[in-house]
Amino acid sequence: MRVTLVAVGHRMPAWIRSGYEEYAKRLPPEIRLELAELKPEDRGAGRPADRARALEGERILAALPAGATVYALDERGRPVTTQGLSVMLADWMREGAQPAFVIGGADGLSDAVRERADKLVSLSALTLPHGMVRVLFAEQLYRAWSILAGHPYHRD
Repeated sequence: MRVTLVAVGHRMPAWIRSGYEEYAKRLPPEIRLELAELKPEDRGAGRPADRARALEGERILAALPAGATVYALDERGRPVTTQGLSVMLADWMREGAQPAFVIGGADGLSDAVRERADKLVSLSALTLPHGMVRVLFAEQLYRAWSILAGHPYHRD
């Protein structure tokens, strides 16, 4: 099964790349976490945020795998717990689903991406740096798998 993480932003600091890669490689071979990094729009003077968000949205939509169930990560989305993510992971594995999670750019997600998303979910009520969300998501996916596998990484 493949889980895709589509993220606006590139040239992340080494600690972000390292943290993300650490948890992605801990996943078993039957769960591949693939990152699609998208270049953010220039946000210089005179460039409206709405336009940047729309252009990034077009790139996000183009990067989504065909037939994917799309989860847009947004602090205003439905909160998901670690246990809830493990239930979702079990369902995806059983169904052979190909979920795709989306992290927007500095100005958030476009309306088009929100409309395409099957669900809006929140990893936290906090506004988090987008690079950190990559690490947090990869860790939580690994933790969800560890719950299903009975691995001692997660403790209740």
